[in-house]
Amino acid sequence: MAKLVASTAFVATAVQVGALRSLFGRFILLGLVFSWAGDAFLIGESRTAFLLGLGAFLIAHLSYIGAFAIRGVSMRWAMLGALPVVAAAIAVSLWLAPHVPASMTVPVRAYTVVISLMLIAAIGTRGQGAPATILAGAFLFFLSDLSVAALRLVETSFPTYVWGLPLYYAGQTLLALSASQSRSH
Repeated sequence: MAKLVASTAFVATAVQVGALRSLFGRFILLGLVFSWAGDAFLIGESRTAFLLGLGAFLIAHLSYIGAFAIRGVSMRWAMLGALPVVAAAIAVSLWLAPHVPASMTVPVRAYTVVISLMLIAAIGTRGQGAPATILAGAFLFFLSDLSVAALRLVETSFPTYVWGLPLYYAGQTLLALSASQSRSH
């Protein structure tokens, strides 16, 4: 339950800083709400709960991509940013491949593509003069998902949530705070 309380805090933060006052902010808020739902689903241990959580987070990333598009995306920055992001996504996919059950290969790959696109869009948004909090939040969220993948799929000996949860909540909080920085969009 502590996880849902913490997730409620980033949703409340976005509302408090004015997310409802702009289209950008409403898309960020939508992403945060779907992230909250993803957190709720991932409390469960079943394959179904995992897939529902994955789906909720996929929608959250699509919401963030929408917000970044509204804010403006420099295609030059996005293309330059795509190089390291795609390289990281390929490396993570290769690392995960032996551990992903065949029935989950497509959902895991789709999620990897969408979260990578979210980070690339955030890089492009920064290129259009968006605050660094947007890029930092997206980057931390991207990194935190490595801990979820390791925890749920690879079963490492170290509890990856120790580093993953702080990155996740810091990233979501930065995205929530970014809702105050773009009231004109």
